[in-house]
Amino acid sequence: MAAGEKTIVQNRRARRDYHVLERHEAGIELRGTEVKSLRQGHMTLKDSYGDVENGELFLLNAHISPYEQGNIQNHDPERPRRLLMHKREILRLGARVDERGLTLVPLRVYFKQGRAKVELGLCKGKHTVDKRDAIRERDIQRETEREMKDARGR
Repeated sequence: MAAGEKTIVQNRRARRDYHVLERHEAGIELRGTEVKSLRQGHMTLKDSYGDVENGELFLLNAHISPYEQGNIQNHDPERPRRLLMHKREILRLGARVDERGLTLVPLRVYFKQGRAKVELGLCKGKHTVDKRDAIRERDIQRETEREMKDARGR
């Protein structure tokens, strides 16, 4: 995390369920009450994904809770939100998603120099065997670190 960044929400489940091949940063087009709600940390990325439609990139199924002090003009919590990237990047991502069966998954949402950003991952789904292998590797790593710590302490 670079200086001037404040993470709002991370999608830990995405790292468990997908192989992240590439990472891309995109701005998010938000309404006023959505920004205020984000500053309070009220966002969920569960089951959300990115999609390219008519040359535009959208974040779908991301839930931003309504702002508590808002009025009748409050936003719809699960509305599609347009993501801001260069046209060339959007078209390239759209082509890769269509041809290879990859998915655009939001990995985290954060503020960077006062602007809301989303980190999108170009991902490929993991199989159950891959998940078990990752858990096994993590357990082995944890045990070796514990043994090294014990050996240093003696």
